Amino acid sequence: MSVTTAPGTTANSQANDGTGIIELDPYLEPYKEVLRSRYAKAEKWIKTLEETEGGLERFSRGYERYGFNVRDNGDVIYREWAPNALRAYLIGDFNNWDREATPMKKNDFGVFEVTVPAKDGKPAIPHDSKIKVSFVVPNDHARQERIPAWITRVTQDLSVSPVYDARFWNPPKEERYVFKNKRPPKPQSVRIYEAHVGISSPEPRVATYKEFTRNVLPRIHHLGYNVIQLMAIMEHAYYASFGYQINSFFAASSRYGLPDDLKELIDTAHGMGITVLLDVVHSHASKNVLDGLNQFDGSDHLYFHEGAKGRHEQWDSRLFNYGNHEVMRFLLSNLRFWMDEYQFDGFRFDGVTSMIYTHHGIGTGFSGGYHEYFGAGVDDEGLVYLALANEMLHKLYPEVITIAEDVSGMPGLCVPLSLGGTGFDYRLAMAIPDLYIKWLKEKQDIDWDMGALTYTLTNRRHGEKTIAYAESHDQALVGDKTLLFWLCDKEMYTNMSVLSELTPVINRGLAMHKMIRLITHGLGGEGYLNFEGNEFGHPEWLDFPREGNGNSFHYARRQFNLVDDSLLRYRFLNEFDSKMQWTEQKYGWLHSPQAYVSLKHEGDKVVVFERAGLLWIFNWHPSNSYTDYRVGVEQEGTYRIVLSTDSKAFGGHGNIDESTRFFTTPFAWNERKNFLQVYIPSRTAMILALEETV
Repeated sequence: MSVTTAPGTTANSQANDGTGIIELDPYLEPYKEVLRSRYAKAEKWIKTLEETEGGLERFSRGYERYGFNVRDNGDVIYREWAPNALRAYLIGDFNNWDREATPMKKNDFGVFEVTVPAKDGKPAIPHDSKIKVSFVVPNDHARQERIPAWITRVTQDLSVSPVYDARFWNPPKEERYVFKNKRPPKPQSVRIYEAHVGISSPEPRVATYKEFTRNVLPRIHHLGYNVIQLMAIMEHAYYASFGYQINSFFAASSRYGLPDDLKELIDTAHGMGITVLLDVVHSHASKNVLDGLNQFDGSDHLYFHEGAKGRHEQWDSRLFNYGNHEVMRFLLSNLRFWMDEYQFDGFRFDGVTSMIYTHHGIGTGFSGGYHEYFGAGVDDEGLVYLALANEMLHKLYPEVITIAEDVSGMPGLCVPLSLGGTGFDYRLAMAIPDLYIKWLKEKQDIDWDMGALTYTLTNRRHGEKTIAYAESHDQALVGDKTLLFWLCDKEMYTNMSVLSELTPVINRGLAMHKMIRLITHGLGGEGYLNFEGNEFGHPEWLDFPREGNGNSFHYARRQFNLVDDSLLRYRFLNEFDSKMQWTEQKYGWLHSPQAYVSLKHEGDKVVVFERAGLLWIFNWHPSNSYTDYRVGVEQEGTYRIVLSTDSKAFGGHGNIDESTRFFTTPFAWNERKNFLQVYIPSRTAMILALEETV
């Protein structure tokens, strides 16, 4: 398997040495040799895998060889990589946990194997029965029992112990879930609803896959999102880790239900035309020994680096050794497994910054200086793993979507490997939400800087697609506040009813919430993301049950009941969000060229820009409204309003007459060929479109 050739290059062009990215960004010229070196490392991996494993495609099907596989005749074959262990035995309900009954054989590569013969044509290991691998380790020759590394089902009974049990998951063929719907085509515009199954109920408990399918999917469809990003699916022992301390990488979390329930969720979403991404955590792993990968075969360094290099100080977790052949097999096969077994459509890779720097981003403020991206602090092995993961995924699943969560701004993350990039489709615009929180904490509205706002929203790497968001799950976590909470604070508990007075605080909060989202959507990127509940201004932070809060579920839920109550103002924000998504669906600004900003007036607090043939007008001034305000527009014609934050349907005042027709005058204004005049009340925004498109 050779490297996929990028559009516009030939397989033998000079760009195919990993330096093609310099044409996109000439500032990378001084780092030509580093780019060549990184590319050569990826090519070497691909060549090695072709010679030793039959190529990347076969190599990444490790789950067909490792873990438990059942032959047609009912024999069960179990394989496990554990080179440090002296001996290994398979134990479980099936052999009454007899530590000597089922010994395994070890080959020259440190892989143990055993075949459990079928009984009467059926597997001798019963479906859903408990199972473990028992190792004899060096030094004291003591026994240690472990959960198999490739296990696809683990369960937890907190009334007995927080430690997981491994289960042999092998339902009869006739009982297995059969997918009914095809994967939807890759959306041109990516509008992502970031969701966590467990919190997706107003009730203080862990919600289920089935409930999400029944109750939340219709909400997401109504809102107009076409991609769901599911968090905390890979099994994690500690619920309060938000799904980021993985124990079993091939197991879908059992706390929400059965594997087939997750398949039904994804299949149902596909039937609605919604793409489903998995929030994949390959940046680190739980340090649990009894039910994780840590010290799996008695060594400190099986899947991880040895010593301090293999530990993340801040996350208190273990770090993968991406340069190891078997670790590469494990992680690449993990991606294939989720795509093939569960029909996910792609991944948001968590913690990419940690993966691509030896300092993991700890104590490092990235200035944007290119030396930071090519110095000794870069972990080439992590970068090469991500490049191979993207290469494999895009080759085998042409419609796949991959997103990088990177705070550093590493160049080339969203450029194909053939040009010297890492191959992601999108990166997250992590600076945008930070700006809003900082300003809401520290500035008066009148001091908002229009130039800084538009700069932050448009400051992204040319040729690399970005997903913008006003707030994600990070801003919703305990200790921080959602945007609406920053805006309204305690009045959210007293004045969100339409029967109560519309106070200045609530009035400002509703207006700013809509405007912040709209300008982020229109100006911030080539994709948009919202975290579950924030679309309607969820009133409280997110805090999972833990020792520090008395194991309370009070904040580990999403109060959808607030939207469904017609007497509460939350529904205004919900309906505005829906209108915004469906308007994008119609006009497609996210997959249109970047916006042209024609006005950022500091005194008036007005921002005007054009994108996708639409004219966007924002008046951020806390008190000044403007009549007959002149704005430039390139395309002449008659314009109509297609979205107004001031609509009464969205909790506005209805001061903007949405039936108005706006006629252009052929007189240059703000470097545009025409102008038109509008009435823009304070703290409102509107989108205008040519009349014939409305």
